[in-house]
Amino acid sequence: MPGTFLDSAVGTSYSRSDAAGKAKVMLESLPSHANRLGALHGGFLAAFADHAYFAALAAIGRPEQAAAVTVDLSMQYCGSGKIGPHLCAEVELLRETGRLMFLRLTISQNDELIAASTATVRKASVAK
Repeated sequence: MPGTFLDSAVGTSYSRSDAAGKAKVMLESLPSHANRLGALHGGFLAAFADHAYFAALAAIGRPEQAAAVTVDLSMQYCGSGKIGPHLCAEVELLRETGRLMFLRLTISQNDELIAASTATVRKASVAK
């Protein structure tokens, strides 16, 4: 939806799935993603991770889960991200129950790990 937080703070991403339950989500890093030290802001990385989970679900064939909600998201910052190089989130759906999905991802730049995350998502109800 135009004019949302994702449009203004995160930007446009691209996703694809190459294996069952797995997807890659790519995003260009911009000057607006920087912290006061000139590196990628941790809050931006957390927002990108949250977005990447849902972009990945669509890429693996679960677009009906766009209305799901994040119950829990944990971040581990493993390095300093730079402005300019693309970000690559590699997302994996670990397990699915009747109401929940458990996911994890890593975020890298130029094949260097900068963050990791796990999340629990409450699935959207799907009309039958």
